[in-house]
Amino acid sequence: MCAQYCISFADVEKARINIQDFIHLTPVLTSSILNQETGRNLFFKCELFQKTGSFKIRGVLNAIRGLIPATSEKKPKAVVTHSSGNHGQALAYAAKLEGIPAYVVVPQTAPNCKKMAIKAYGASIVYSEQSDESRENITRRILEETEGIMVHPNQEPTVIAGQGTIAMEVLNQVPLVDALVVPVGGGGMVAGIAITVKALRPSVKVYAAEPLNADDCYQSKRKGELTPNPYPPETIADGVKSSIGLNTWPIIRDLVDDVFTVTEDEIKYATQLVWERMKLLIEPTAGVGVAAVLSQHFQTVSPEVKNICVVLSGGNVDLTSVTWVKQAERPAPYQSVSI
Repeated sequence: MCAQYCISFADVEKARINIQDFIHLTPVLTSSILNQETGRNLFFKCELFQKTGSFKIRGVLNAIRGLIPATSEKKPKAVVTHSSGNHGQALAYAAKLEGIPAYVVVPQTAPNCKKMAIKAYGASIVYSEQSDESRENITRRILEETEGIMVHPNQEPTVIAGQGTIAMEVLNQVPLVDALVVPVGGGGMVAGIAITVKALRPSVKVYAAEPLNADDCYQSKRKGELTPNPYPPETIADGVKSSIGLNTWPIIRDLVDDVFTVTEDEIKYATQLVWERMKLLIEPTAGVGVAAVLSQHFQTVSPEVKNICVVLSGGNVDLTSVTWVKQAERPAPYQSVSI
């Protein structure tokens, strides 16, 4: 596994030691209502309660702490990234802890609450267009100007390893778990989780979930080759608009068991259902995984896969933009697909 992929389970173990004193052990909650809706035992890993409001702090802390050698006081001149919001918040927070200037390239369309949080943690924001090309070009310019170090939101190996610590916790918190369902954008979280799960408990399934409007992971698995989104996706799940990349794709290709896609209506329904029934203020990106297990197509998963943990990836909700809320009605069936 070491030679095949950009990280191994040993990297995840190192990440856990690196970050365990600086993050929360987030709880796993259950809901009898959602169990009834799905006919399975659901467990929800609540990364919305993590520091900075999402799982992203795990990978960022591991990356930044790895940039500072234990034998040297020399720190990077700056750390730089591009982010739709959550990774940027995490980078700003972690950089502040270490006394390193942080610069975050953010699309103009990012939720206001996330942009405000990045500034509140002390980072400098540079705005870009929504496309990956625009973000990457501006990021390169900032790197040159600041002589900083790039901390990629989902392709940096130390970031991927940090996200894998979620699975280490889940396997301890839910010993009888049969599967994990993980939202996928760039793939850092699902890749880290897949490396960990398949090393410790190979029989446990790892399912990725993504919006139908941003289905590059599904298309890549279907075609057997990396197939990025052809244009910037339009989805309410702003945290998973980016495409999987060169480092996460081989792991996803080999170790992720299936990919489920869900419609915008399914994401909205699932998000609102969690708000109303579980009283958890998840963001729509976290609702993607919930939508997957609620979907008609998920019923094709073997009944033996009974105990399922859904990673609620974050809770940074821009309440001023929640104009889509209505009386929750379950969307029409057969909207979702998997490979």
